[in-house]
Amino acid sequence: MPDRNSPSPATLLVVPPEAARSYWQPVPANGFVRCILDQALTNAETPFALGTQTVDPGCHVRPHVHDANEEVIFVLDGEGEARIEGSTHPMAKGGCFFLPRGRPHAFHNTGAVPLTFLWLILPGGLETFFERIGRARTAGEPPPAPFPRPADVLRIEAETVFGVLPAPGAAKG
Repeated sequence: MPDRNSPSPATLLVVPPEAARSYWQPVPANGFVRCILDQALTNAETPFALGTQTVDPGCHVRPHVHDANEEVIFVLDGEGEARIEGSTHPMAKGGCFFLPRGRPHAFHNTGAVPLTFLWLILPGGLETFFERIGRARTAGEPPPAPFPRPADVLRIEAETVFGVLPAPGAAKG
């Protein structure tokens, strides 16, 4: 618990629209992310990172797991499906998901328009992953042609916030 008798070391921030770092994302998600807040910017007493991800129609965030991080997903626009531990859940504007660490999940845009959701991860690190696999984006610029994930993406995942997915059919522990 923070010491309530001492001033907070955190930095007060106001981030205007489109002022956050942003990155185009490779296939299979395409679209882009905005990395709005993180530990380096806030010096928050509870480490976290927060941003948005926009997934193009027909695209998806591949199955993955965060072995040491909790994640919150809040749907801002569009529609899709969240696949969590083998179950499918609708994603619609206003829907919210809390994903404890170690829970495999994926997101699929099943709609005709981009699916945009806010993500909050505790502790942070997802912003570093997005920066390392993406390409810098400036608001208003046209999207690039689809591009592949880096050849060393598994190393990047291991160095950031991703664990190893359980083998298909493996018992849950």
